[in-house]
Parts: sequence; structure tokens; C-alpha cells
Amino acid sequence: MLFEDITILDENLEVKEHQYVLTENERITYVGGTCPDAEGHQRYNGKNKLLMTAFTNLHSHTPMTLMRGYGENLSLNDWLTKKIFPYEDKLTSEDVYYGTLLGIAEMLRFGIVSTSDMYYFCEDMLKAFLETGAKCNLSRGITCFSDASYHELPAYEENKLLIRDYHNINNGQIKIDMSIHGEYTNTERTIREISEHAKSEGLPLHIHVSETESEHKECMARHNGMTPIQYFNHLGVLDSKVLAAHCVHLSGDDFSIMKERSVSVASCPASNLKLASGICDVKRLMDFGINVGIGTDSVASNNSLNMIEEIKLFALLQKVRQNDPAVITPRDALYAATKAGAIAQGRPDCGALKIGNRADLIVLDLSNPYWIPVHNLTNNLVYSASGTDVCLTMADGKILYRDGEYTTIDIEKLRYVQTLSQKEL
Repeated sequence: MLFEDITILDENLEVKEHQYVLTENERITYVGGTCPDAEGHQRYNGKNKLLMTAFTNLHSHTPMTLMRGYGENLSLNDWLTKKIFPYEDKLTSEDVYYGTLLGIAEMLRFGIVSTSDMYYFCEDMLKAFLETGAKCNLSRGITCFSDASYHELPAYEENKLLIRDYHNINNGQIKIDMSIHGEYTNTERTIREISEHAKSEGLPLHIHVSETESEHKECMARHNGMTPIQYFNHLGVLDSKVLAAHCVHLSGDDFSIMKERSVSVASCPASNLKLASGICDVKRLMDFGINVGIGTDSVASNNSLNMIEEIKLFALLQKVRQNDPAVITPRDALYAATKAGAIAQGRPDCGALKIGNRADLIVLDLSNPYWIPVHNLTNNLVYSASGTDVCLTMADGKILYRDGEYTTIDIEKLRYVQTLSQKEL
């Protein structure tokens, strides 16, 4: 496809007007101010449009779209134990498949083409991702409170199957990560054995870390003053590439350990606000040189997958936390939602509008009144835009959403199926 005479955010997230961008197969092959030879390619009129790299959702539980609005006004512990875990016990593989489809449809609508996900019924989730063309780093969430070996758990065999059959399939569309749900939901034995498995396979680990103050302090009480990060480091977990979700209540040496061990962080501002977990100290993480991306968390704790809303919160909350309106620039926030996420996912050819990169692109409509006037387009994008301004979403050069229509999802069938399943549950 040739995007003609369009405003872009280039690979450095700088605004350039009257540009031409050509995609061929799954790659970006031209970016410039003159029209290239593009005979035979579909053309896209760029008037009043912004073209940029697509968003990466660095922490989610996609099938939990089924629980949108289900457990409200509760602390994290009550939310999990009284509402979410009992609901999840009723889910079937079919529920998870359709819940994943619904989540993918919402993410594509909001310009997200790749997500780092932690859940179960993973083969059913992967079926949905493969059908739709969206990308996923998927990990099988594991909790274990017994003395059983990880190698005795069904999740061990599931992980072996996922690695064997799905890792890097379809030209890297799917990547398999591994997961330790959290320090407070697993025994030391389980944590050690999962981390050893991940290390032997050379796979990343996706973990909830210091999401709440109680989680953080109770870990220290259980483990001779060690924080979750220190505890995971002690057990060898950080020998693998780690994606740490939340990181709201870090303390002590956590920051220096994370920097030394190249841990990436998925900050989830909306979810942390809704569950009153707190505000991640993104400024300090960035000052340490730690890679920080943005995650929506689940719809059950958000309650949407609107990445533009998340980007705005990501920027605003740091200004409040630091009592400094100058921290976290619009470029910082956009980088977190794009390139930082791609780095954390191990997708070096994604996350930037750059020749040779994957053609993971979105177009935003600039014609709505809240885009006017334009003193600085990136300011408008972060602070004024709406998620519904996304009018085209492309992954690996394929259009998956355009102007209200999905190319790989039957949205009416999905709406009907979800209505039936909601009644049954």
C-alpha cells in the first residue's frame, strides 16, 4: 500500500508532513517526501490523517473481556478472590476463544497490533490470534500453592507443547514466553523450576511484580526482608529476560537490580488507579535506564483496551507523582507505547515507522474539532486525541481494521456469541 501525502510520526517520533510511505508484503520499503514508483499498489489518501507505528500492549489478559464491569469497587485481593477466580473457574475453552476474539477486535480498533498476554486455555487463544493476524507474546499463567513440582503440573506439559508447536510461527506473529503469576501465588519450588525451564529454553518470563503495597511488604515479611525483585533475583529468575508488570511499590535496591538484569517494566496506569494499587514511579525507572512500556491490563480491571487513554494517563500521573509538569514528555509516552514495548517483546524490527521494519501501522483521523488548532501535533495526540480516531490498523502489511470494518473478524457473529455466553455464565 502507498500512503500518499500524509503526516507521519517518523522513526524518532518526530512529525513530518507531506510524506509518502510504501509497504510491500510485511515490510516498510519507502519513507520520503517524494512519491515513489508504486504501480499496482493500493493507494491511501493522507489528507487530514496521521500515520504512525502501531501500539504494543505490554501486559494484558485478553479473554477477560468476558468480565468487563463484573467486579467493581473492590481491592485487588477481594477482586481476585471474591469475583475473578470464581468466575474463571466456570470458563470453557470456547469461552476463552471468543473472549480472546473480542479482546483482539477491541485492540485493533484502538491501534494495538501486538500484546504480551498471560492466561490459560492458550491453544484457544492462539487460534484467535492466528485467525485475526494480530501478534502475541503469550505465556501460560501459573499459580501453585502446593508442594508439587512444576514438572508434575499440567502447565508444564502445556508449556512444552506451546514451545514446540507455536513459538515464532507464522513469521514470528506468535512468540511463546513463560510466566510466574507472582511471588504470592507460587511456592519457592515452583518459581525455581519454572525459571530453570525458561532459562533452558531461552525464553522470557512475564511476572506480576509489586502491584500492591501489601504484596510488596508481605513478601519482605516472608523472605527475610527481600522485596519481590530481590527474591526473584535470589532464586535466579532474573537470569532470563523478564517482563515485570505493574512495579508500583518498588523499594531499596530494586531499581539497580532491574537495571543490571535488563528487566523491562509494563506500567498499567488505568488498572492501578481503578484497583487503588498506586502509581508506578516511571520517572525513576527511566532515570535508571530501565525499559518501560505500557500495558492495559485486563478489561476486568480497566475497563477498556484504549491505548490512547492509557498513554495520556501514563504521562499525567507522573506529573502528579513528581509534582513536576515537565516530566514525561509526549515523546516519552509515545515511545513507551511503541518502541519500548517492541523491545520488551523481543521484536527488534517493530515499534517504529522505519524502512525495513515490519509494516505495523495505524492511521488516525485528524479532522475532529479537538485536534484543532495544532500548535504541536504530538501534544494533541497524547492529550487531546481519542482512541476512536484510529481509522486503520495494519499488521505485517495487512489491513486488519479500516473505517469500522474488520477484515479477519466477523464482529456481528462475535457480538451474538458473546450475548449467549454471558447468559449461560
